[in-house]
Amino acid sequence: MNIQKLSIFGTDNIGVYIFSNDKYTFVPKNLDNETKKVIRENLDTEIIETTIADSFLIGIFMTGNNNALLFPKNIRDEELRVIKELAKDVRVEVLNLKTTALGNVILTNDNAALVYPEFSDAETKQIKEALEVDEVKKGRIAHVSVVGSVGVITDKGGIVHIDASDDEINELSKLFKINIDIGTVNFGSAFVRSGLIANNKGILVGSSTTGPEILRIQKALGD
Repeated sequence: MNIQKLSIFGTDNIGVYIFSNDKYTFVPKNLDNETKKVIRENLDTEIIETTIADSFLIGIFMTGNNNALLFPKNIRDEELRVIKELAKDVRVEVLNLKTTALGNVILTNDNAALVYPEFSDAETKQIKEALEVDEVKKGRIAHVSVVGSVGVITDKGGIVHIDASDDEINELSKLFKINIDIGTVNFGSAFVRSGLIANNKGILVGSSTTGPEILRIQKALGD
């Protein structure tokens, strides 16, 4: 599987700016052509340039899987209209949740989702129906409630916070129906989503991610 180092706007925290599934990769507007070429070649998707609520922090505000793309209630109408026009091969849903940082509070692949433990049952049901997954569970990873920020999963594998226990790893592996490992990015950050983007075809890591970290990520997320 392709894996490439990347930085955006001078930072290695690429995961806060980018979201990808197997069809589309969402990136901030005004990204340079060379960076877009690296993203396109490694993730093998179409690129959609956008803002969400006038923000470049796309990886924090949106989430989704290959069934649906989920956006927060504060997305602007014009942003949503353009996204719906460009992302024609997947459903686009706006969630009316108390939080707008969907990328931080929802961890999902095409099988299941783990969500922020403080969500109501009604909010959890809304997420499950939007993602079209078999199961949605409320929970934490390594005592962290913003579960989307400490994990990256695909339909092939996943990697989560370095302090996740063996029991947590086993439960997550059963939930998502994949093998999951622990690891870090960007020279020791346990918030793996901040420096890692992956789909079923490729992986991008922050530029300061070390060789041993990359090997672990590739083993966890690769074929």
